[in-house]
Parts: sequence; structure tokens; C-alpha cells
Amino acid sequence: MRLFLCTFIMLASTAGCAISTQREIEMGTDYSRQINAQLPIIKDPEVTRYINLLGDSIARVTDDRNLDWRFFIVDSPEVNAFAVPGGYVYVNRGLIERTRTMNQLAGVLGHEIGHVVKRHSVKQMQKGERLNFGVLLGCILTPICSNGGATAVQIGGGLAMASFSRNDEAEADQEGIRNTMRARIDPRGIPEMFRILIKERSDRPSSGIDAWFRTHPMEEDRVRATEATISQLSRATLDRMTRDSPRYQDFKLRLTKLPVSTAQAR
Repeated sequence: MRLFLCTFIMLASTAGCAISTQREIEMGTDYSRQINAQLPIIKDPEVTRYINLLGDSIARVTDDRNLDWRFFIVDSPEVNAFAVPGGYVYVNRGLIERTRTMNQLAGVLGHEIGHVVKRHSVKQMQKGERLNFGVLLGCILTPICSNGGATAVQIGGGLAMASFSRNDEAEADQEGIRNTMRARIDPRGIPEMFRILIKERSDRPSSGIDAWFRTHPMEEDRVRATEATISQLSRATLDRMTRDSPRYQDFKLRLTKLPVSTAQAR
């Protein structure tokens, strides 16, 4: 992991005032290769096929840069999701298992796709927050932020966390609404998923959702903002969009039956 973070920071330090799409793809490919070597990625072909079909159905109607989108499920019980430049999106098994309907997972994917489309991580590099972003990524990928490790992130990555969470996260929320709607998926799954996680945090503080709130700080006003946007839409229009499907429930059932990986991030 130290080697990966050093490589990440060194690559980020080469970023100039503008990063081309081609350079973004190259960077993302390199990051993804190293992430996949260090995290337990689920390889089941049926599960992998479905997450990519769902993700691509959203991504292909949101971005015109011809990114080669890839979607991965991390075999971790923690609730989390993240994306790296170039179109690589990761969702933890623990998050998927907490969804109830397809549009809730689609909302998470739409949100992460929004981060990529808006080039939020690239902008962090351009603003010169390279070390902070490297620490933040380490927080996403490893347990270092738990307990005492969180102090290091607050000190070393506080600025990156603040700007990424408040401004970019809010923008990604709105992008998630637009992205799912373009794919004809009911966007009400976005605030529904938020409320599921907020309730679990309240009812079961030690249930493995800390990673989500660490990288996606969630407050009621943010949830209300997505609900306010959706409330402006026609109820009839929303009801015509896809909320769930038997195929999604089959996918989720298959995922829950897979043996849990004993691998740890190296």
C-alpha cells in the first residue's frame, strides 16, 4: 500500500494546469490495476456481468468522452463506494447487501459516475492538494482511518476531505439524479439509500458503515436537497421509471451466497 500511495502521489505531482482525457484514462488504468492487486475483488462472472451492465446503462448516457467504464465489487462487509479517474467505479459488497431495490444501487453508481464525469479527483490534483488526496485515497482503500488513523487524515487530508465532501459530493448527488433519470431509472433510490444508511448509523453505530460516512459525509440537509430536487419532477414520470427488477434481486441473492473473502488489503 505504501508503494501504491507513493506512486499515486508521484503521478499526481506531474499533473499540469490541464489533464487531457487520454492522460486521465492512463492514470485511471494505472490506479485501477494497483487497486485490484490490493483489494479482494469479486470475480464471480454472473455478479461481475450484472454490475457492469447496470453501471454501463447509466454511464453510457452521461458522458461523451468514450471512457471505457469498468465497475467492480470489493469483497468487503464495510459500506463504501469510490471512483478513480478514467471511469473505474468500485462498490463494496456490504453496501449492495444493504440495498432493497435496484434503483438504490443505481443511485450510488450514478453518484460515483458523476464524480468521474465532473473530474473531481482531477480537480483536486490541479488545486495542488496532492498529498492530501493521496492520504484520502489511502483512507478509502485501507483501515488506516479507523480509530487513531482518523486523526492522521484530519491533519493530513482535512482540506481535501472538506472540499471534496461539501462541494463535489453535493454536485455528485445532483449528477446522480440526472444520470439515473437519463437511464430511465427512478432517482428516488438516491435519498432512500441515504436514509437507510443514516438510520443504520443511528441504530447500530458499530455496524460497518463508518467507511461510507468517512468518505461521504452525510447530513440531513444533503438528503433533503436530493429529495427537494426530485419533488420538482412529475410523479407520473417517476412512476414510469424502473425501480426494481427480478434480475436485480437474483443478482443480490447470488452475491449474498458467495463465500466471504478472507483476503485483506495488502
